[in-house]
Amino acid sequence: MSEPLAERMRPRTLDDYVGQQHLVGKDAVLRKMIESGHISSFILWGPPGVGKTTLAQIIAHRLDTPFYTLSAVTSGVKDVREVIEKAKGSRFFGTASPILFIDEIHRFSKSQQDSLLGAVERGIVTLIGATTENPSFEVIRPLLSRCQLYVLKSLDADDMSRLLQRAVTDDPEMSKRHVVLKETAAMMRYSGGDARKLLNILELVVESESGDEVVIDDAKVVARLQQNPLAYDKGGDMHYDIISAFIKSIRGSDPDAALYWMARMIEGGEDPQFIARRLVISAAEDVGLANPNALLLANAAFDAVMKIGWPEGRIPLAEAVVYLATSPKSNSAYNGIASALDLVRRTGNQPVPLHLRNAPTSLMKQLGYHDGYKYSHDYPQHFVRQQYMPDALRDERVWHAQHSPSEEKQYQWMLHLWGDRFRE
Repeated sequence: MSEPLAERMRPRTLDDYVGQQHLVGKDAVLRKMIESGHISSFILWGPPGVGKTTLAQIIAHRLDTPFYTLSAVTSGVKDVREVIEKAKGSRFFGTASPILFIDEIHRFSKSQQDSLLGAVERGIVTLIGATTENPSFEVIRPLLSRCQLYVLKSLDADDMSRLLQRAVTDDPEMSKRHVVLKETAAMMRYSGGDARKLLNILELVVESESGDEVVIDDAKVVARLQQNPLAYDKGGDMHYDIISAFIKSIRGSDPDAALYWMARMIEGGEDPQFIARRLVISAAEDVGLANPNALLLANAAFDAVMKIGWPEGRIPLAEAVVYLATSPKSNSAYNGIASALDLVRRTGNQPVPLHLRNAPTSLMKQLGYHDGYKYSHDYPQHFVRQQYMPDALRDERVWHAQHSPSEEKQYQWMLHLWGDRFRE
């Protein structure tokens, strides 16, 4: 039996690599590092099927240094220590450190990551990690601080089209069938920027057809995937299309659809922590100040899943899903931090007003630091009007209330305190 199409089409060189030109294009940082032969520890963060493992394998082929691979799914602390001992024995004076590639590093426990730290610090190994999860949540800070972080993006339509054309013309198995790509919109939509998913869909459709010529159109793709809806995700990768439907159903206040999409993820073998983490994000982003208890409940559901495990963990997750979906919605906090970040990027490092500055030394006091600051608790209602924004931004507004029943109280309180400054 031949390898899957996605594996047969895996690039062996940077010239064959599709996408991520900001990292591997001409004069880009990773290309220059690879071509120089001197690799420092780094972590690749991006969704499934965008080339993280492929990049590591290209480095393995390109560099003349020992290369070890571990999967966080199947490896424990003992395996890590064994590889480190091998690396110590394979390094010679004046040569580059052996490379240790850890796929799905976000699945490593804290103790497993701790076992890596010393070897990375002392240069016994150069670490390359791959993760689909935000490393700031999943990788311990000491390890993260010793690695560069490179973010990989979902492949765009041009990248995906190039990949399809290459598959039907260059792959020996596909070229035997004379595959005609009449329409590709459905394949693009279902794959969601995931190259492996795209090639799995192509292979599924071609294998389901008889005859020497296979004409692929959108209707045929939809029909095949409806017959076998999980076939395009053979590796059990995260279903970004389904998680999108899940979050949008919560945002759209449809508890039936939200529970359905969560059930799809559960049946597809999704990591419960992934679902729980997305609920915490949704509680803050979509429910927000309209019902601040949503964040508390979502976080409690996350803790419950960690404590009681699976399959019972599905019950607190379902409770949180229904609560979030049926809660009033507000994204004013989400919009507020986005506006604040945009303001900072547009205006740069504005000086802190003197009365807000800390004055721990006599010199700072002489320079006027802290002078004129009014301590809010010394005034009625624990409030006194004074300027908190930088001078150049004193009239800027960042947070805008959205007037849900809960948020209306906060808005009216701001009107009471600040008057017209907060009037919408």
